[in-house]
Amino acid sequence: QVQLVESGGGLVQTGGSLRLSCAASGAYTSISTMGWYRQAPGEQRDLIATITYTGYTTYGKSVNGRFTISRDNAKNMVYLQMNSLKPEDTDVYYCNADIYYRDRGRDLSGNYWGQGTQVTVSS
Repeated sequence: QVQLVESGGGLVQTGGSLRLSCAASGAYTSISTMGWYRQAPGEQRDLIATITYTGYTTYGKSVNGRFTISRDNAKNMVYLQMNSLKPEDTDVYYCNADIYYRDRGRDLSGNYWGQGTQVTVSS
């Protein structure tokens, strides 16, 4: 079973930095696009950034150059470096990935989410 597990969240003061990590585990053949999203209680899940296997990145409108997404294909991990954090960045952050796997001789793919990691920025 494929799983994504985030780590690196926590409490930080305004202006501080955090680095989130997400590791993929399980039986799969390859990982395509990976990304980070954020969600406040009662709100929709918003895109922060995505990165393809070859390193092409896209960013959501709320980032404004403060966040950087990267990945290590050898380790099957994606990272989110967050700088100049603000109280409004307080959210649950989710990792997402398109993952390919084989099942009974068939090549299949699925979109997976991690369980989320809380980021809290104090003023």
